Order: sequence, then C-alpha cells, then structure tokens
Amino acid sequence: MGAQEQKALVQEALVQVEVLNLGDHEKETDPYSNTELTHQSPSSSSPSPSSTAEALVSLDEVEEILGYKFNNKRLLEEALTDSSYQPEKRFSYERLEYVGDSVLNLLFTKEQFSMYPDLNPGALTRLRSANVNTEKLARVAIKLGLHRYLRHKKPILGEQIREFSAAILDYPLHSNGLIEAPKALADIVESTAGAVFIDSNSSIDTVWKVFRPLLEPIIDMETLETLEMHPVIELYEVCQKMNLTVKFVDLWKENTTVNVFVQDKLVGIGTYGRKKEIAHNRAAKDALNNIGKILMKKNSAAAHQNNHVD
Repeated sequence: MGAQEQKALVQEALVQVEVLNLGDHEKETDPYSNTELTHQSPSSSSPSPSSTAEALVSLDEVEEILGYKFNNKRLLEEALTDSSYQPEKRFSYERLEYVGDSVLNLLFTKEQFSMYPDLNPGALTRLRSANVNTEKLARVAIKLGLHRYLRHKKPILGEQIREFSAAILDYPLHSNGLIEAPKALADIVESTAGAVFIDSNSSIDTVWKVFRPLLEPIIDMETLETLEMHPVIELYEVCQKMNLTVKFVDLWKENTTVNVFVQDKLVGIGTYGRKKEIAHNRAAKDALNNIGKILMKKNSAAAHQNNHVD
C-alpha cells in the first residue's frame, strides 16, 4: 500500500470520527418527556418563600464549590437551569454555555500556545480538545458535584448521570468515546464559566483563576501521549499497516448495533441504544481486541506459503 493510500485511509477514519462527534457540539433533538429534577421542583410558576430560600442556599453552596462570590446570583441560577425546567420562561443556561465554551477554548489555547512553543497547530488542537470535550467537562461536573444543582425536567437524565458516574471508574482520564457522557453535565461547566465571565466584567483572567484548579486533572502533552488512541482511528491505522481491508456496517436503526468486518470477516460488534456514536466506537474497540486472531491467521498462511515455495 502506497503512502498516499495510507494517508487516505487515516483521513477517512478522522472524517468518520468528526462526523460522529458533531453531536458533541450541536443541539440534539430532546428525547425526553415528563419531568424529574436533579435538585428541586417548583410547586407553581411563582416560587414560594421557602423554595426561594432553598434556591439561595443552593447557590451559596455552588459559590463555595467554585470559590467565587457572584455579584449577580441570577447569572449562576441561569447557568444551572436546563431549558426543560420552565420552558415557558425561556430561562436556561444555553446562552451562558455559548459564552463559556468560547472562553474556555480561548483560555486553553492561550495557555498551551505559551507552554508548547514548538507544537504544531494540529497537536495544539488535539490537546485543547482533550481538555474541553464533552466527556472531560462532564467528569469535572461529577467531580465538583455540580450535577446535584442542575435544575431540569428530563426523567432519563438522572439515570444517565448515574451510569456515567459508575462508568468513568473504569477509565481514570478518558474513555475515548466508549461511554456516553451526558451533554448537560458539560454544558453546566461551560455555562458556569460563562456566568463567571459575565459577572466579572468579561475578565478572562478571573475565569482562569477560578476554573484552572477546578478543571484538574489538566491533560498535558505527556499525558495525552499515554492515553489510548481513539478506537476508530487506531483500527484504521492497524489495518493499513497490515494491508487489511476494514468496513463498518451500520445496523443501528434496526437493532442498535454496528458491525466491523476486516478482510470480509466479522471481527467487531458494538451495541448501544441511545447514541450511535458509542456503538460505532465500541465496535471498533471490539475489533481491535479480536484482530490479533486475524493477524495470526494471516501470518500463519504466509509462513505456510513460504515453506511451500522453499
């Protein structure tokens, strides 16, 4: 296989990962119905004095977690309110999330540009992404306990958060797309950063002072190199080195499954009902775990052929 063909295969893998990851940054169709709240639920459209007092106590607790005292607590309340909570009021974290996403990206870009003067833009982008992607920020929300203060009416979200909290124990830093990170968790980290930015008169230095310790562990270049490669990209790279064909068969709509064929043989199966991307990544990981058998057979056949020629 020529260098151009190898480059094309890896590029194909990168494109597949990028397409599947679009959901990390775009608003998804809300599959939820009915209501459940992580922290509290309103008894009416106008909160009672007791519920208002409870809300203020909750905000005080979040300020203690952040180590930052808000001048305008309404911003913090907004940062912790999902659009499902009281949709008729159009009061949610979405605008602050937009601000916080931009601010955190800028801060990591600034930090890493200074820290790694010889690193090329592609590597800098991967390093920044490792620190601000959905799973990484969702882990921060769990570590800080911010999910306990998220106001929402999405029954399945509580279950997703519990599943995620348990699943990350098997992946100390990152799963590389093998588990589902509830986007709402990452959202409230970004929206809270956005709230601090607005409350501090647009001070990025204040945001970094507050959030730098909260975002630990920060993934540096050395740590990034020790993390496992994304399973889809790794599978394509392994197959191109061994001159093996790889094909994904998408059956997700039929039975929530994605299959992987190497040399026209089924070597990987991934299943996950809520998100096709997870099934796709798990199929690639399963294929990597099983591909050794394919390689052994290929090497055995080659050795047999060489012996026959001799």
